[in-house]
Amino acid sequence: MNTPLRTLYFALLVRPVVNLFLGLNVRRRENLPSHGPAVIVANHNSHLDTMVLMSLVPLKQLAITRPVAAADYFLKSKPLAWFAQQIIGIVPLRRAPAKSAEGHHPLDGCFNALEAGNILIIFPEGSRGQPEVLSNFKSGVAHLAEKYPDLPVIPVFMHGLGKSLPKGEALLVPFICDIFIGNSFTWQGNRQQFLKTLNAEMERLATEGNFPTWE
Repeated sequence: MNTPLRTLYFALLVRPVVNLFLGLNVRRRENLPSHGPAVIVANHNSHLDTMVLMSLVPLKQLAITRPVAAADYFLKSKPLAWFAQQIIGIVPLRRAPAKSAEGHHPLDGCFNALEAGNILIIFPEGSRGQPEVLSNFKSGVAHLAEKYPDLPVIPVFMHGLGKSLPKGEALLVPFICDIFIGNSFTWQGNRQQFLKTLNAEMERLATEGNFPTWE
């Protein structure tokens, strides 16, 4: 990861674009982790999701803040792979069964990042969904919490980014976006209870703004 270039990219491009074209209303920014290891769990409607979340952390914290992203998408070409790993700083996730033929766990990259003290950004819905519609969460984040039971997990619900840059669109539309940051919690004793708690927290954050249903 090229830390100087990464810092310049977010300081000179991402943050100005976010601040100029998007109006962000952030609730409880103080709930974001100030150090790692930790996991930020958010809903996923747009390619802007990662950029906005990373624009909320102090620049000095960028080096340890890393989004988890699908290897089959972001590593499919050398230029994209270089940008994703060196500038965005992704942790590649290989979407595969629990253990691959080579014996490597698909979450090994996440395990290594957490053990190095990183803050991970995870979108447990997987692919981008319909704007403001929560999909079922995959169990990967529960595996992380089970392996590291003291790991703080911070739920975040984002409203509006699915309209600013929805799936399949390339043109950024200025839109007021709301970010709701919940309280952290840890391992719940079993995966089913953990996912139940996570879903309940995300649903609670989603209803906090009392937004009307979008047509």
